[in-house]
Amino acid sequence: MVKKSHGYRARTRSLMTKKVRKRGLRPLSQVLVDYNVGDRVDIIIDSGFHKGMPHRRYHGRTGIVSGIRGRAVQVEVSLGKAVKKLIVRPEHLRPNRG
Repeated sequence: MVKKSHGYRARTRSLMTKKVRKRGLRPLSQVLVDYNVGDRVDIIIDSGFHKGMPHRRYHGRTGIVSGIRGRAVQVEVSLGKAVKKLIVRPEHLRPNRG
């Protein structure tokens, strides 16, 4: 028998793949957005960038920017009763429109 995979991206075949016409990198205008402390952001994982990728359980969640760490952004996300601090690169973030 083959052992079950418990990797960081296990069971992400549909989540981490892009549609055919969306493949490649996102436009630079979306990547180079400046985030400030207190901004609300949506975590949308972009599988074209592997660095700074959050865990798949946070895909689609909304958080608040709590700090900047070099090229990355520190985001606080509520997960049940707990508040998690994630360090995410801006390629995986979008400004919240709500």
